[in-house]
Amino acid sequence: MASSVHEKWSSRWGFMFAAMGVAVGLGNLWRFPFIAGENGGGAFVLVYLFFVFLLCLPIMAGELLLGRLGGESAVGTMRALIRRHGSSRLWNAIGWLSILIPFAGLSYYAVVAGWAFFYGAKGAVGAFDGLDGPASEALFGSLIVQPELMLLLHTIFIALNIFIVGRGVKAGVEAASKLLMPALFVLLLILVIYGAWAGSFAQAFDFLLVPDFSKFTAKGLMAAMGQAFFSVAIGVGAMITYGAYLKDDTNLTKSAAVICSADTVVALLAGFAIFPIVFANDLALTGGPPLIFITLPIGFGAMPGGQILGFVFFLLLFFAAFTSSLGMLEPVVSWLEERIGGSRLKLAFIAGGAAWAVGLLPLLSYNLLSDVRPLSWISALADKSIFDSFDFIISTLLLPINGLLIALFAGWIISRQESQQHLGIGGALYNYWHLALRIFAPIAVLAILWNGLVS
Repeated sequence: MASSVHEKWSSRWGFMFAAMGVAVGLGNLWRFPFIAGENGGGAFVLVYLFFVFLLCLPIMAGELLLGRLGGESAVGTMRALIRRHGSSRLWNAIGWLSILIPFAGLSYYAVVAGWAFFYGAKGAVGAFDGLDGPASEALFGSLIVQPELMLLLHTIFIALNIFIVGRGVKAGVEAASKLLMPALFVLLLILVIYGAWAGSFAQAFDFLLVPDFSKFTAKGLMAAMGQAFFSVAIGVGAMITYGAYLKDDTNLTKSAAVICSADTVVALLAGFAIFPIVFANDLALTGGPPLIFITLPIGFGAMPGGQILGFVFFLLLFFAAFTSSLGMLEPVVSWLEERIGGSRLKLAFIAGGAAWAVGLLPLLSYNLLSDVRPLSWISALADKSIFDSFDFIISTLLLPINGLLIALFAGWIISRQESQQHLGIGGALYNYWHLALRIFAPIAVLAILWNGLVS
C-alpha cells in the first residue's frame, strides 16, 4: 500500500525514537510541571495519566493507522483512503491540516528554540553566576529586543533542521533521533540527580506527586486533559507521516503505548529536575517562559556547579525542541516529495526556507512589530501579539480540530476488519479503542476546544 517515493524506517526502534522526539518537546519541560503543581499536584498527575492512556493513546494509534494504510504524505494518505472507502472529500481537511499545523508550528517554535540556544551559550560562559531578579529580567530583555540576534538564532535552528531532514528518513531524521533522544534522557537524569543532591527534592516530590484534591477543580480537569493532548502531539499530523514509513510488522498499539509512556516519564522527570531548584532558592512559581528563561537562571547562579547545570539544562531544552521540530518539517517535505520530487535536500530547503520566512513575523513581534495585534478585531484576543496569535490559532484551535477529525475518521470510516488487523489488538481492548475514537475522544476534544475558546 505504501508509495515507493518514501523511505521506510530501518527498524521499529528507529521509528520509536523519532516518534518520541516529536512527542517530547518544550511543553514537557516547562508547561507540565507548573500546571501540575497549580492544579493539585498528585491529583492532577493521576488525572493526566488517565487521559494520556485512555484517550490520547487510542488517537495516536489511530493516527499511525491512517499513515500505515495510506503509505504516503498526510495529504496523499487522506486522498488514498477517501478513494478506497468512498467517503466525502471533506476529509481531505485532515491531510491539509497535517501539513499546515507542523509548518506553522515550526515557524514560531524555532523562535523559542533560539532562546534555548542563546541561554545554553550563556550558561557555558558563567553568565548566570550571582544573577538576581532584575539582572535576569534584563538578560532576557536584552535578547528579545535584538532582532538581528534573534534572526541569527532562528536561522541557525532552521538550517540545522534543513540539514538533518535533507539527509533522508534513515540517515537524517532516524539517525539524529537515535542520538538525541538517549542524550536527552541522560541529561534529564543528570539534572534530577543534581536536584536530589543540591535542591529541595522532598518538597518538589510533595508538590508534584502528593495528591491535594482541595486544589483540584473542574478547571484542573480541563487543564489535565488539554495538557495530555498537547503533550503527546495529538493532531499535529506528524504521526500520519511517520506511520507511512513503518514496516507492516510493526505493532501500532504497542508503539503508541511506548511513545505515550516515554513522553509521560519525561514530563515527570522534568518536574523533578526543575522544582528542587525552584524551591531550594525560594523562587517564584511562574509558568512558561518566565520560569525557564528568567526564574531558573537565578537558581543556577546561586547553586554550586550552577554554570555547568545551566548549560546542561538549556542543552536539554534545545535537544527537546530540535527533535520535535524534525517532526514538523518532515511532513511538509514528505508532501513535496510527491508534489514536485527532486532531492531531499532541495525539498527540505524549500520547506524550511518557507518556515524561516513565515517565522520572521513571530520573531519580530518581540521588537520591531511589538505593537502589532493581528487579532485586535476580537475583543477577547485584542492584546495578543503576533507570536501569541500563532500559538493560539495552532494550539487552541487547529490542533484540537485535527485531533477530532483524525479520531472520527479512524473510528467511523476505517472498517473494523482493517483497523483490527493493523492495530494488532482484539477482543475487549479493540472494542475499547473503537469506542474511544468514536465517542469518548471526540467528546474530550470538543471540551478542550470549547474550554480554550471560552478561556
